[in-house]
Amino acid sequence: MKPTDATTIGQLIAVAADTFGEKAAIEDGDVTISYRDLHVRGLQAARAFIASGLEHGDRVGIWAPNLFEWVIAAIGLQMVGGVLVPLNTRMKGAETAYILEKSGARMLFTMDEFLGARYIDLLLDAMGRGDGRPVAGLPDLERIVSFRSTDSREKTGIGTWDAFLALGQSVSDAEARARADRVEGEDLSDILFTSGTTGKPKGVMTEHAQNLRGFEVWTDVVGLRADDRYLIVNPFFHSFGYKAGWLSCFLRGATCLPQDVFDVPKVLDRIGRDHVSALPGPPTLYQTILAHPEFESYDLSSLRLAVTGAAVVPVDLIIKMREVLAFETVITGYGLTETCGIVTMCRHDDDPETIANTSGRAIPGVDVQCVDPEGNEVARGEPGEVVVRGYNVMRGYFDDEAATTETIDSDGWLHTGDIGVMNERRYLRITDRIKDMFIMGGFNCYPAEIESMLCSHDAVAQVAVIGVPDERMGEVGMAFVVPMPGATLDEKAIIAWCRENMANYKVPRHVSILDELPMNAMGKVTKFVLRERAGELLERSQ
Repeated sequence: MKPTDATTIGQLIAVAADTFGEKAAIEDGDVTISYRDLHVRGLQAARAFIASGLEHGDRVGIWAPNLFEWVIAAIGLQMVGGVLVPLNTRMKGAETAYILEKSGARMLFTMDEFLGARYIDLLLDAMGRGDGRPVAGLPDLERIVSFRSTDSREKTGIGTWDAFLALGQSVSDAEARARADRVEGEDLSDILFTSGTTGKPKGVMTEHAQNLRGFEVWTDVVGLRADDRYLIVNPFFHSFGYKAGWLSCFLRGATCLPQDVFDVPKVLDRIGRDHVSALPGPPTLYQTILAHPEFESYDLSSLRLAVTGAAVVPVDLIIKMREVLAFETVITGYGLTETCGIVTMCRHDDDPETIANTSGRAIPGVDVQCVDPEGNEVARGEPGEVVVRGYNVMRGYFDDEAATTETIDSDGWLHTGDIGVMNERRYLRITDRIKDMFIMGGFNCYPAEIESMLCSHDAVAQVAVIGVPDERMGEVGMAFVVPMPGATLDEKAIIAWCRENMANYKVPRHVSILDELPMNAMGKVTKFVLRERAGELLERSQ
């Protein structure tokens, strides 16, 4: 059996150990873990989970940055039928408490502190408990384990990672292997909660086999190889860092290099020092690197593979990624949490215009259409809501049948809420979120389209556009612009340029120059923050 034939994550780790042996699976600081050792450590964690009373289907939260312990905990619990619940490292205590309560998580693995945030204290304070006892309001949460901590508080239900692993001494490898053998491909592997920007987060349920099938395809299309050294900047709590990250490494025998924070000089230094060949990420990752005044002084010669998407990708950026950063392969794609993170992908031989202006075509075994509000497929070249049907579609939202029924129709089509246009080659271009579109004087305006045009301005590094209220036109566009290093921009000049280069109704009526755009941990612009800022700016100008 090959790793890509595995139907459960536990099976994948076992087969990868036999296939890749002493090859490095993870390098994290001074720690190097071979594929054989990865299996040993995974079994050690699995034994500890059994000793802790974890039953098949029980949920376990992980609230921590990209660390090797994150991966070991995840594969250990998944080996014995546990369900992984990743938690966003940007969340506060109340947000984490909501997900832990909603999922019924029995255990939480976290850090004492990361980037100044004391995670355990945040959680305890949010639930009105600062004394370290089991958290009030979370009756299912029995144990909290802190990675890289020596402060053991076992009597209060909070312990260290080493103390947790020691629990497994009472359980044999044979028992752990037997539990792993009972896990099936149709069992849940994880519940990833959506960002919650339009309401309370919803838990997306996906299975072992569909994740492995999807990312066997993903790794094949992007050409991930066993000799690749993959710097994972995308956070593990997101499908881009987890499924298209370390899980994809293990499918192909690549080496996973966790990066806990996207700090440009540190990342640039690490590319040369660790001979990084694969560097997937959102467009902002590459734009930020190119905008760094000293990036040319770093050794980037090892870079080979880039995979991006999730936002506007200017043609000029693709060309610079190939010519300036010297990536051999640049691929864009489209996916969402509800589809295991994967729907469409470009191919390695697509031209820069196709890679920049589309998100590729459907992956094998998946159907994609653009439909009108009545569910009828629209003509090629016409905008419609993107709907998806296939093995990659989630099982549903955890404990939320109403939301599941609203999202997946009776014919099995998942309604994404994204607006897209499909061309004659069946390549998909995402034009916007339905909720982001605004109407100016009767014309539909798609912020992503306006952003793409503005990005072609030589002095513009990044841009985000939103719709704001207007007494006469109903809504008009407002652009938040970050200049290129050393460039000087002003609001009137930007508006004048837009009038020369785009239809009148698309021209932003308001412009704000920023040093940086507000972003979440995945590098996506948080437009709700911009809407709040727009309201303040417009109110001030009246």
